[in-house]
Amino acid sequence: MTEAWAIADGSTAPVASEAVLAALRSRIGKGRLETWLTSSYGRSLAFVTNTERAMVMLLDGEGDPGEHAVHPGAPGSSEGFVLANGQHDEYPDEDTVPIGDAFRIVEHIVGKGSWPPYARWVSDR
Repeated sequence: MTEAWAIADGSTAPVASEAVLAALRSRIGKGRLETWLTSSYGRSLAFVTNTERAMVMLLDGEGDPGEHAVHPGAPGSSEGFVLANGQHDEYPDEDTVPIGDAFRIVEHIVGKGSWPPYARWVSDR
């Protein structure tokens, strides 16, 4: 069975890798900067953005601290990461990636089930 991903917004409809970027862009356009996707294998994929950079996390299941995409050596930090509960976060730029890279990473994970070979990521386990 191939892993299927759905946006965790109450819908169970799978989203194809070819459609996930349009879905993320639509949500960002509506001010929804935090998106969680769940997989048929019980994994979760988080995407939180400030529209310039994004935190991308891949978790193996509930309670797993997971892994996240990184940009080693990126100076400074960025704010404006607004969570669904209204919390405003700031992250070191090393712990986030430019939004274009984040889109490509999410598309690859949804399509292939793994980090793309060009992505840098760290385990939080």
